[in-house]
Amino acid sequence: MTDVAQRPGDPKLGPHIVTSRFGLERSWSLDAYLATGGYEGLRKALAMTPEQVHEETLGSSILGRGGAGFDAGRKWGMLRKASPVYLVVNGDESEPATFKDHALIESDPHQLIEGALICAYAIGAAQVFLFVRGEMALGLERLQSALNEAYDHGAVGADIFGSGFSVDVVVHPGAGAYICGEETALLESLEGKRGYPRIKPPYYPAAIGLYGAPTVVNNVETLSNLPFVMRHGHDAFFALGDGRSRGTKMLALSGHVRRPGNYELEFAKVSFRELIFDQALGGGIPGDRKLKAFIPGGVSAPWFGPDHLDLSLANEKIAEAGSMAGSGAVTVMDEATCMVRAVWRITRFFHRESCGQCTPCREGSGWIEKIMRRIEDGQGRESDLDLLMDVCDNIVPGVSWPPAQTTICVLGPSIPSSVASGIRMFRDEFLDHIRQGHCPFPPDRLQESPAYA
Repeated sequence: MTDVAQRPGDPKLGPHIVTSRFGLERSWSLDAYLATGGYEGLRKALAMTPEQVHEETLGSSILGRGGAGFDAGRKWGMLRKASPVYLVVNGDESEPATFKDHALIESDPHQLIEGALICAYAIGAAQVFLFVRGEMALGLERLQSALNEAYDHGAVGADIFGSGFSVDVVVHPGAGAYICGEETALLESLEGKRGYPRIKPPYYPAAIGLYGAPTVVNNVETLSNLPFVMRHGHDAFFALGDGRSRGTKMLALSGHVRRPGNYELEFAKVSFRELIFDQALGGGIPGDRKLKAFIPGGVSAPWFGPDHLDLSLANEKIAEAGSMAGSGAVTVMDEATCMVRAVWRITRFFHRESCGQCTPCREGSGWIEKIMRRIEDGQGRESDLDLLMDVCDNIVPGVSWPPAQTTICVLGPSIPSSVASGIRMFRDEFLDHIRQGHCPFPPDRLQESPAYA
């Protein structure tokens, strides 16, 4: 068994890198990890200089897998020259319908620990913090157990594998706030404060991060790629994908598909049509109903319609089309989905999760949620559609994508995405709600809709 498993069936779907151990018996244990090449990447890294490890990461062009898509190697290179330096792993996966990091933590925690240690060695980190969403009870249990095993194995702590490099790792459960997925709010929470995003500048983590020290904040999936890069070299990773999108990407597919779940695919080599309809992947829409729309990268992203199905799964291609790959969560909505209800539920989520620090987000999300609820309850007015777009324009001038930044973090500018998508793509459906005074879809068609789950 190696750490790269070829996907059975269609070879164009590419290899498994971060999910190669999924399905193995007790894949989260140290024995299973060592039997499949575990910690060999760390040993190889420790035989190199930190600068060489950094160069390998730069050469692989690993884009951040948490949503922003920033080059990991470049992020490490932006650290302010000071001591101490900290590494914080962002495992606060809170975007609705996103569950890839959750699966990585539960099924292969040692891979995450090894990746974090490789990064810590490259940047000279004094300590590593694994910040994991508190609701991931099983994942936290397995991660802490794996960390204890790693300490006993000599992979963590003092003089790791006799290399002279020492670093401690701490598992920190979050309290379940969506806003703590934003890196500076996460740092505030880690310091024991309320999860308020920090103003940038000056509080770029690479300059002023945890406890005021230079800090790298990387996503779970991002760091889980590092053992492969170290074992096989950056060329092997860079050979996968195309353009700026290199390696593989985990996609959390949900909604109206026959086979929802996590799929690791080669970047830029598979289209949304293949992801949703290929029998080896999503398997198509139940009942052979038609596709109505899909969200390509988490509920923060603008929606796509059937005309975007042949778009390749690549960061730059999705951005050119007016949305983002984001968290890798693809949500499929079929013809039975009530789009008014879907927009309302997404808006309600953002309103409830706003930290309240910025006026456009705090007040704007509340007004949008109230208007959407009014339409959903059959009490809307036709003028409400223009009013919704006007409020969105106050949050994001021009209601464009990528959005103008009017708040400290990106939660506020994310709010108009679903509202604008819903009204622009399905205005007649909104008007039907208003004119009929109720949802135009028969109740039996809505029961299976993800918007009603």
